[in-house]
Amino acid sequence: MKILYICFFGFLAQFVDSIAGGGGLISIPALFAFGVPPHFALGTNKLGAIFGTLSSSVKFIKSKKVHFPMLKYMIPCTVIGAILGVNTVLMIDQKILNTIVVILLFVVCLYTIFKKDLGSKDNFSGMNKRNIMIGGCIAFILGFYDGFFGPGAGSFLIFSFITFLGFDFLISCGNAKILNTTSVITSFFVFAINGKVIYSIGIPLGICMMLGALLGTNLAITNGRKLIKPIFIIISIAFMAKISFTIIH
Repeated sequence: MKILYICFFGFLAQFVDSIAGGGGLISIPALFAFGVPPHFALGTNKLGAIFGTLSSSVKFIKSKKVHFPMLKYMIPCTVIGAILGVNTVLMIDQKILNTIVVILLFVVCLYTIFKKDLGSKDNFSGMNKRNIMIGGCIAFILGFYDGFFGPGAGSFLIFSFITFLGFDFLISCGNAKILNTTSVITSFFVFAINGKVIYSIGIPLGICMMLGALLGTNLAITNGRKLIKPIFIIISIAFMAKISFTIIH
């Protein structure tokens, strides 16, 4: 019965994550709630997330909603960041990280709500040294964060692609999913090498995550910005509330 509940929350997590990021907000607390130890929860969630993020990425690629000229520079930075993130997960007080994340998401959420035209048009200025440098920094920082903790990484990536590189919501969502898949796979291998993955949970969880991701991605590609933006805002607010509650208690 426990595995059925975990799989349900995994499906829901990847459905949401494929549209606006933030799926870890649902899946990781679910694993904690059913008694999976923290490090095993993070590692097992990465295994499950591979199924979802990879299937979602394939959908975005087939729909030509990704920008590979930029991603080819960002993917190596994501890999390096994710490896460092997993290897330092025990070295930083998580309460400090939680506080920083809440503040960042609060700013991101307000900016998204009040800037009405955010992500409505593709304003990417093309491949140049400035954009490559910005992209590399974004990929490294958020790859590190995804390896270290994870929840909200997709939302931060979408916001960064829109705000700092000028892509619209849909292309940003596709780009974010490619980088998220990269960091998830990298992080999983590091957790697995250290024996922090429960495969009997991670595999069925992954199958349900894949189904959720396929449904969510189809809706995102079909409905574009009018669906992604409001869900992005809702997930950001929910994530802030969840982390704030954790800090207080």
